[in-house]
Amino acid sequence: NPYLRIGTQLTQILRSHGLADRRTARQRVIDMLARVGLPDPERQFGAWPHQLSGGMRQRAMIASALIAGPDLLIADEPTTALDVTVQAQVLELLERVREDTALLLITHDLGVVAGYCDQMTVLEQGRVVDSGKTEALFRSPGHGHTRDLIAAAPRVDRGEPPEPVATDTVLSVGNAAVDFSDLRAVDDVSFAVRAGETVAIVGESGSGKSSLVRAVLGLLPLSTGRVVYSGDALPTRVEQRALAVRRDLQLVFQDPVSALDPQMRVQDIVAEPLVVHEPRLDEEGRRARIVAILDRVGLGEKFQRRYPPELSGGEAQRVCIARALVLEPKVLVCDEAVAALDGSVRQQVLALLREVQGDTGLSIIFISHDLAVVRALSHRALVMYAGRLVELAATGALFNAPRHPYTRALIEAVPVPDPVSAPRPAPLAGEAPSLVRPPPGCAFHPRCPIAQAVCSEESPNLRDVGGTQVACHLAE
Repeated sequence: NPYLRIGTQLTQILRSHGLADRRTARQRVIDMLARVGLPDPERQFGAWPHQLSGGMRQRAMIASALIAGPDLLIADEPTTALDVTVQAQVLELLERVREDTALLLITHDLGVVAGYCDQMTVLEQGRVVDSGKTEALFRSPGHGHTRDLIAAAPRVDRGEPPEPVATDTVLSVGNAAVDFSDLRAVDDVSFAVRAGETVAIVGESGSGKSSLVRAVLGLLPLSTGRVVYSGDALPTRVEQRALAVRRDLQLVFQDPVSALDPQMRVQDIVAEPLVVHEPRLDEEGRRARIVAILDRVGLGEKFQRRYPPELSGGEAQRVCIARALVLEPKVLVCDEAVAALDGSVRQQVLALLREVQGDTGLSIIFISHDLAVVRALSHRALVMYAGRLVELAATGALFNAPRHPYTRALIEAVPVPDPVSAPRPAPLAGEAPSLVRPPPGCAFHPRCPIAQAVCSEESPNLRDVGGTQVACHLAE
């Protein structure tokens, strides 16, 4: 409820079920917020929902479901909005909850199923097509749909990423910083994107990923630094940029529900960029473009007259992708663009992005919590922590030989879709630091398993270690 503070909402649950009086309810709520991994739970008790990130809101929702001590917990995609380290923490929490609460988990993440579910049921078009013990179904799926889902599941522990491209730089970012009143959300980040290249940006919620790309697109003002596109430095605000530049740089938002006007039909949503950027295109030509792009993202002509509330989350996200691609941009920013999609649809969308990239030389900046997808799609990857760039490398080198302990922790926290031989994800201890009061020295040192005295005294600079750019005193 956007009109009630987080603590008030959870307190109401306890009071309405007669589980606590006014005196004890506050502490029980704070304890539950801490249990689900919310940093600074006393502060979050008084926070409004809009003051929390998507991942933090999801953890608050899990807290609200658990606080009454239910016999059965139905968890519908409980980790979709979470980064991998928090996902591992929440899954570990749900594992502990199973000691006295039955768990019905709904998910399209087969890594989660493999690691945490005893039984597995597979649905297709409203029907049960497979059911049985998880290990048995992974080992010998009885239905073709089950086999397709398992085959489509990306794995962080294997697979060859695309080879780095050697083309001209299309977009570069130099010493970018973004401030919000009393905190610095992005601090001195530099990187470049080449023609036909996919550069991934990964890190926990609150690491500055979305703030960085929104500043690149001019949706947030840069405090310092600059953005250069096709050799020209861009104004920091989008409304000051030329229409042609705004056309060339497009964004797919993280949340398709809030990114689509519920009162506009799909055909009008996809047509709107054409009306703005190609006003001379006649109605017939515009319709042909709309039909073509909707077909390309896997939505047929029947979806044109639907409204966003009539779409599933995956269908809504494909409309967002269609709206961005209809202008044939030069740079596409995808902010968690496939997080809402199940395995087979996600594979289709990723194949579409690769196809468009191969045909047009599209450059992609890909923000994702899903490191398995990052490994399969990206040429290079940036790792951010507490607003700073801590590692930058070719994707193969990053996953096969990560230099920064934070990068290693992110990779080890990813569940693998193998219930027999894959290790259980390892949750990263501790919480991301407050950007209002960051720790001295390296921001990661309070959580780092190899930290030494120098880590708490000096902030490491980004430097080259074996071909990888890494900010760590102990990278060797």
